[in-house]
Amino acid sequence: MALDVIKAIVLGIVEGITEFLPVSSTGHLLLVGHFLGFDDESFGKSFDVLIQLGAILALLSIYFTRLWQLFLGMFRSPQDRRFVIGVLVAFFPAMVIGALAYGYIKSVLFNVWIVCTMFVIGGFVLLWIDRLALKPRYHDVKEFSMPMYLGIGVTQCLSMVPGVSRAGATIVGAMLFGADKRTATEFSFWLAMPTMVGAFAFEAFKNRHEFASGSNTLIIAIGFAVSFVCGWFVVKRLLGYVAQHGFALFAWWRIVLGALGLVALALGY
Repeated sequence: MALDVIKAIVLGIVEGITEFLPVSSTGHLLLVGHFLGFDDESFGKSFDVLIQLGAILALLSIYFTRLWQLFLGMFRSPQDRRFVIGVLVAFFPAMVIGALAYGYIKSVLFNVWIVCTMFVIGGFVLLWIDRLALKPRYHDVKEFSMPMYLGIGVTQCLSMVPGVSRAGATIVGAMLFGADKRTATEFSFWLAMPTMVGAFAFEAFKNRHEFASGSNTLIIAIGFAVSFVCGWFVVKRLLGYVAQHGFALFAWWRIVLGALGLVALALGY
């Protein structure tokens, strides 16, 4: 029981910290499971689903006031209505491709070799985008054009390959389309809301039999709570950090971790 509690805490920390950073939470969970034996599937699929819910609720709790204002604004502000439509347009490609390719993604792409390779490649992409002499045209997420919302949504689909990172793909796409670093990162939060809620609902439905059994309730609760706290801290701090320091720290973390992972796998670990 004590070991299960430790595993739940570690996996909750990993999920909460990495979900909103451009480093891939799915990739980190797969590597933790492979190299440390902290396999979330040992608790059942419901554990993986519910610790992700902890991170989702952390984001929603921070943005609650803005979400409520946006909801009210939909009825009187064309700009707010347009922004909501833009977020849904950006979410649409991932919704379609995720539903159609779910089986292939889970059975083929959830591979630690792919994760480590994508870590390294994604790290160099972040270094590249961080150093590009871009001239941002957008400094407000509500100012994006509709084609830009759709384009960002298409780039988010790359994150279905574990190790790419949903946040990373969204941020890079937004910056290439003309957003500054802070605005691109902020839009990754907005797009995370429908994307993560949709993924959670889909996974919860597929594993609904486990929720009915009520097994591992304490372990799940611990992982959920830890994920919520860590996710809340990251969301509160990330925008300010990115605006001042960029993405170099995350890029080098990805490159070093991915390279070490590839070496370990080549040695048979």
